[in-house]
Amino acid sequence: MEKKKQNPRDHLQVTQQDTDRVTQLTIPPQPPDALHSFYEDFTLRGIRVDRFQPGSISCSFTVPPRLTDRNGKLAVGAIANLVDEIGAVMVYEKDVPMNVSIDMSISYLSTANLTDELEISAKLLGGKGAVKGTLVVLKNKITGEIIAEGRHSLFSITRSKI
Repeated sequence: MEKKKQNPRDHLQVTQQDTDRVTQLTIPPQPPDALHSFYEDFTLRGIRVDRFQPGSISCSFTVPPRLTDRNGKLAVGAIANLVDEIGAVMVYEKDVPMNVSIDMSISYLSTANLTDELEISAKLLGGKGAVKGTLVVLKNKITGEIIAEGRHSLFSITRSKI
């Protein structure tokens, strides 16, 4: 039996199912003085901090429908965003300008399904000058299988001493 080749363009077409999923999203209005953006709220809503200590954090997260791809798997873009946001938490300092991501490298090792319970752990690897590095690992809480591992480098704008 000859396998029919799939045209990549067909895969990128927006389906009615895709349209229905987007129209079902509830997006609350953001107040102008909000400390976070829609983007952060959309990704991080539902995350629970299990343990926090200087230099490391461990969180639980159930994969929600809003972060899945059309196959019901945690979307790779959502994984990248989780690595970005959780990695940035590790270098956050109150009353200091926001850090800027300068490099992010993610190894996608497995997939997570809708409603899978994940453990997201991060640690501060260290820093030199204004650059700091973090490591973020997403793991299936039940099986222990690593879903992704990301290294995230951030640049911090230092305060003027004047």
